[in-house]
Amino acid sequence: QVQLVESGGGLVQPEGSLRLSCVPSGNILRIYTMAWYRQAPGTPREFVARITRDGTTNYAESVKGRFSISRDNAKNTVYLQMNSLKPEDTAVYYCNADLIIPSTGLLSNHWGQGTQVAVSS
Repeated sequence: QVQLVESGGGLVQPEGSLRLSCVPSGNILRIYTMAWYRQAPGTPREFVARITRDGTTNYAESVKGRFSISRDNAKNTVYLQMNSLKPEDTAVYYCNADLIIPSTGLLSNHWGQGTQVAVSS
């Protein structure tokens, strides 16, 4: 069974920084696009950033210039560096990955359990 394990969330003051990490575990053949989404209370889950296997990135307009997504394919890890954090960035951040597991040989989409990020003075 595949699990995506996020870490790095916490409480930070406005203009502070945090770095989130996500490591998939389980029997995985190959990982393709990895992404971060977030969900604030009472709002729909929204896209934050994605990175393809070859390193192509996309960002939501609200985080461009402040957040940076990267990945280490050797470690199957994706990171989200968040700088100049604002109170409106407060949310649960979820890791998402498209990957292939050996038992099916098919591309499937998986979510992590989420990590809380709170930006407050």
